[in-house]
Amino acid sequence: MYFNEEHNLFREGFRSFLQKEVVPHIEDWEKTGTIDRFIWEKFGEMGYFGINYPEEYGGLGLDLFYTIIFLEELQRINSGGFAAAMWAHAYLAMTHLNAEGSPAIKEKYLTQSIEGKLIGCLCISEPFAGSDVAGMRTTAVKKGDKYIINGSKTFITNGVYSDYLVVVAKTNPALNHKGMSIFLVDRATPGVSASKLDKLGWRASDTGEIAFDNVEIPASNLMGVEGKGFSYVMQHFALERLIMGVNAHARAEYAIEYAIQYMSERTAFGKQLDQFQVLRHKIAEMTSKVEIHKTFNYVITNRLNNGEYVVKEATMSKLETTRVADEVIYDCLQLLGGYGYMEEYPLARMFRDSRLGPIGGGTSQILCEIIAKMTLDNKVYQKATT
Repeated sequence: MYFNEEHNLFREGFRSFLQKEVVPHIEDWEKTGTIDRFIWEKFGEMGYFGINYPEEYGGLGLDLFYTIIFLEELQRINSGGFAAAMWAHAYLAMTHLNAEGSPAIKEKYLTQSIEGKLIGCLCISEPFAGSDVAGMRTTAVKKGDKYIINGSKTFITNGVYSDYLVVVAKTNPALNHKGMSIFLVDRATPGVSASKLDKLGWRASDTGEIAFDNVEIPASNLMGVEGKGFSYVMQHFALERLIMGVNAHARAEYAIEYAIQYMSERTAFGKQLDQFQVLRHKIAEMTSKVEIHKTFNYVITNRLNNGEYVVKEATMSKLETTRVADEVIYDCLQLLGGYGYMEEYPLARMFRDSRLGPIGGGTSQILCEIIAKMTLDNKVYQKATT
């Protein structure tokens, strides 16, 4: 229903590209926490960062189902950190560049981001304001033709090695969430510093804490309209949550595939593991859950692709699909027995990487309250306008 022959050819090509260019380096990147710069440019050369961006900036202008393929195939190489670095660049930082950036910002930063020559990150979460976006303390004070930024951000994917930062800050703290704005900050700007965080999973990616100490940027680095930053962030959360949901169904599907393969090769008590009824039924249950959530995610993608504002459905996707992925990967690890606990097998890393799903991009508890507001209080979230 959603994938035509061109989509399928794209999937085959991207899967082959990942096996040839990425997989041989994954173990090194997982150990060092640093993804070599050359791979970003290879992604750019192949057009993978420009999938759904305008052709005038070097993009391909393709539909969102190419993005779904991009996300799904990244999960199959079993490095949540590498996958996160790629999609955080392409669908967090670059989404804001494209939606709110001025023509000058797009010409320089969006074009070179699509080419893989510049790497971006999105800076929202803070040490005292994670899911509570409106509670952020970072400020941007206008002085003449400049803004002065002070504050800090944390849990930022690509936060250490990126070339530019899309930063959300308060331009009028008295107005709370209505006083927030978005800025483009070049990494080389004096006063910007970053330190790498040590994480349970996503080890290949550089997750950083960033400090802004009297960082001066041109007033032209304001993106969109001053004071509308919160609306812009909320608007794009729909895509981010759908991405997290798609990532979850894809990694769960891969975990099941691996478990089935393992069970077909392993014997106990004189027969293959896949011949024990209790294990067969566990596979049947897991497969059913994942297929239901994958289908839901495709429906949401189709609606988003058609211009609908699917913030409620995308929130539901992230809430439920990340939960199911954790459950499925837990059970798949169990099916491998002691080998599931060994790092040389993929389930150990997948188990660690998956745990961020119900946390990043809004915790499950926050998502429940958002859904409750929409279903019980008839809260309506509107698209922002630049």
